[in-house]
Amino acid sequence: MRKNLVEQLRERGIKDEQVLRAIEKIPREAFLDRHFLHQAYEDSALPIGEGQTISQPYTVAFMTEALELKPGERVLEIGTGSGYQAAVLAELGARVYTIERHMALAEAAGKRLEQFGYRVVWRTGDGSRGWPDFAPFDAIIVTAGAPDVPESLTKQLSPNGGRLLIPIGDRASQTMYRIRREGEELKGEPLSDFKFVPLIGKEGWEGK
Repeated sequence: MRKNLVEQLRERGIKDEQVLRAIEKIPREAFLDRHFLHQAYEDSALPIGEGQTISQPYTVAFMTEALELKPGERVLEIGTGSGYQAAVLAELGARVYTIERHMALAEAAGKRLEQFGYRVVWRTGDGSRGWPDFAPFDAIIVTAGAPDVPESLTKQLSPNGGRLLIPIGDRASQTMYRIRREGEELKGEPLSDFKFVPLIGKEGWEGK
């Protein structure tokens, strides 16, 4: 089933073979509630509790590919959720830091990641404000829809080509943007349309 999913992702335009290999290796069912195990390899988002979801595999693959990661790069993930996206990033050799708003989700994800041997640094808190203690980051990935680009996140990007991937829009739908930082200059490009749960925080919907 995992191989079939990878073939579907390839047919939908995912070209990075390292990303596809990571998705083929990681058992998505281990990051799901037992009630949804039979849907583990459907290309769909699924509920994980606390009003949150595990992103559909295509979204995970698309975002990971768009980050253009190199092994050893420092990546900040906003919205740990089940831990599945963090596992994919770690499988690619990234040094992953992740923030989750809900303690129950964060603790469960932390245990899963540890069981698989992924050394991911996690905490609970307001992800919209980033994690300045470990900045700068080579890449930041936001897995929740934001009304605007949080200034704190752009400031925590490496000035040497740091990439921020973030869905921007209203609560119903968003456009994925990739923002690059070169020195003090930021350049953004729209990639595709998606639908995410809202980014809650001082620099997310809470501040609106």
